[in-house]
Amino acid sequence: MTLITSSQELSDLCKELAKSEVITVDTEFLRDQTYWPKLCLVQLADANHFAAVDVLAPDIELEPLYDLMRNSAVLKVFHSARQDLEIFYLLMDEVPQPLFDTQLAAMVCGFGDSIGYDNLARQLINQEIDKSARFADWSRRPLTPKQISYALSDVTHLRDIYAKLREQIDKSGREHWLREEMAILENPQTYQQDPERSWLRLKTRSNDRRYLAILKELAAWREREAQRRNTPRSRVIKDEQLYDIASNRPTTAKDLAKTRGVSPDMADGRLGREILSAIEIAMQLPKADCPAPKERPPHNNGLAAIVDLLKVLLKQCCDEYDVAQKLIANGSDLELIASDDNADVPALSGWRREVFGEKALRLKQGLVALSIKDGKLVVEDLG
Repeated sequence: MTLITSSQELSDLCKELAKSEVITVDTEFLRDQTYWPKLCLVQLADANHFAAVDVLAPDIELEPLYDLMRNSAVLKVFHSARQDLEIFYLLMDEVPQPLFDTQLAAMVCGFGDSIGYDNLARQLINQEIDKSARFADWSRRPLTPKQISYALSDVTHLRDIYAKLREQIDKSGREHWLREEMAILENPQTYQQDPERSWLRLKTRSNDRRYLAILKELAAWREREAQRRNTPRSRVIKDEQLYDIASNRPTTAKDLAKTRGVSPDMADGRLGREILSAIEIAMQLPKADCPAPKERPPHNNGLAAIVDLLKVLLKQCCDEYDVAQKLIANGSDLELIASDDNADVPALSGWRREVFGEKALRLKQGLVALSIKDGKLVVEDLG
């Protein structure tokens, strides 16, 4: 087992890895107590080298690691790369490239929705992964041999998993499918935390544009405060409190203090003043500039039946192509397709349209039919 704790060791390792066409990468980090992820360990491997880099070691310089991540001649293989790549983007101000995500590749190859690394290792290379150290505190030092062994297993077995998936992708001719997915991961906008868009993650079905304007301002304020304090957004104020404040629209600290979970001291202090200011900004916004409600299908008594048919078609198409349903469309996407042939959903563009979207539209138009032949569901073209 190799643990890198010095700048020279890291530099030497990265020089060797830079000679490889493919390396595997994983990270261990903490985020439950902070807004920004705290990187604790980076694991790296190729066919001849494997090591864990202690990024918390005193005085270690990580620039050789960043140079390796920027090296366009070296393919970086991750499993479920989204959070790992966010960490590198925050540290480097750019996304490591080129990339290969084995979880996405596995979904393209029909291994189910968001398959875990341990299940993929079991199915592809017949390896059992010891996950007993999964919830360890990776910020505590010294790291135990068990922790290091666990961390390294995530990149050593990943080499063989990548090779198996690469072979399947090449045989299936689905490289362009995977490239569309990789393009999302390689886009820096994927990792940019824009406070002005933070309200979009809130679950509200309100059509009141003024309410949505207040909610948007409050969510942006909370996001900036959470970033400033480096604390989870729920520790600034919870979603339910934002909904309550946006509904009641308090104008004074006394009114704000009536919100459940908002103390008089908070209402009278800086946070209270900033909350009231956010409400005032939203209240003064011209109605035409207030956010529009999230797009929903119009009410249609027959829509549910159409959605049910589309679900059956989706399953049939995904079974035929051996691809995960989640990668094609979710329930909300199907509702939008059922109500609008030009719905702005992934299933109606790119490779997804080839697999499912075109058939979905033809089903709506009565140009294809679902039937059962020899005990199997088939899609028949009616011309």
